[in-house]
Amino acid sequence: MQRQTPPFRADMVGSLLRTAPVKAARESHAAGTLDDAGLKAVEDAEIVKLIARQEAVGLKGVTDGEFRRAFWHFDFLERLDGVTSVTADSGMNFKGGVGIAKALRITGKVGWPGTHPMIEHFTFLRDHVGPGSTPKMTIPGPSMLHYRGGRKMMNPGIYDDMDGFYNDVGTAYRGAVDSFYAAGCRYLQLDDISFAYLCDPEQREMLRARGDDPEKQPDIYAGMVRTALAAKPADLAITMHLCRGNFRSTFIASGGYEPVAEVLFNAMPVDGYFMEWDSDRAGGFEPLRFLPKGKFVVLGLVTSKTGTLEKKDDIRRRIDEASRYVPLDQLCLSPQCGFASTEEGNILAEDEQWAKLAMIVEIAREVWG
Repeated sequence: MQRQTPPFRADMVGSLLRTAPVKAARESHAAGTLDDAGLKAVEDAEIVKLIARQEAVGLKGVTDGEFRRAFWHFDFLERLDGVTSVTADSGMNFKGGVGIAKALRITGKVGWPGTHPMIEHFTFLRDHVGPGSTPKMTIPGPSMLHYRGGRKMMNPGIYDDMDGFYNDVGTAYRGAVDSFYAAGCRYLQLDDISFAYLCDPEQREMLRARGDDPEKQPDIYAGMVRTALAAKPADLAITMHLCRGNFRSTFIASGGYEPVAEVLFNAMPVDGYFMEWDSDRAGGFEPLRFLPKGKFVVLGLVTSKTGTLEKKDDIRRRIDEASRYVPLDQLCLSPQCGFASTEEGNILAEDEQWAKLAMIVEIAREVWG
């Protein structure tokens, strides 16, 4: 049967391809020919249209497409106390050698500043969704402040004890959760992709080489999430999204979820998981056997990396395969990732994006009624 609370049977990760007016406005803003107010006016107008398009397709969880962001993670993290964005090799190069010349440095004690631009982003979304729609907010998970840079991206003398850092980050996120909830958010997603990266032998070796233990990091990161959600209200749905990298249709990591599945499903108080299963890189569905009753997995079976529309029968067959390991009632369907984790977007057309989302809604109705 269909669900009235998140995650929904037909859902989406969060980001959507930036429209031509948004791209043009952001370019003009960067060039200094459009002021902040002008940029916001364009974003507002395009987000209103985007909301209506999502609702017309049949999605119940509606986002702003992350239209006000350049990156899915930097835009949130760099506004935390003690965090500074710098020009540097992030160390997370995508396959094919594609990299992003931006990173985050810990320059002070990490904390929640009490306010954040994304609170206002959410309230705009909240005020413009229609009846029956649930405004969904997405932010990077707490591990993303550590995974990409580790201790090398921390100024000396701030955290002699890493436990203090992990606790401060979790506590900062508790402030974020409280603030979004106070603004009316009842559907919040943590994009915590490090758990999927920890399934890749190359990534695990990278952690060892810099002095971290890949066997311990899943429990450490889960502890940060528990700290963040220690006071989670009962009516706040929290989901977690995992993927293996998504930038201009490229990826970083590979490997099935087996190394992290038990911790992922049982050590964090989240309600659902958006998980990538659109390619062989993600392995099989066997790790779903660890999913406890009462939690949900949103199967990312439709790729956001290409415009080729999947065959509905193939998707339904894969849902059947997943249901061998967990009851069908604990499953939902979505794309494997956002369509534009960065403002550049993946390599497909807007019409192809909407065709995929419409198909997901159709399949969900056929499978779950």
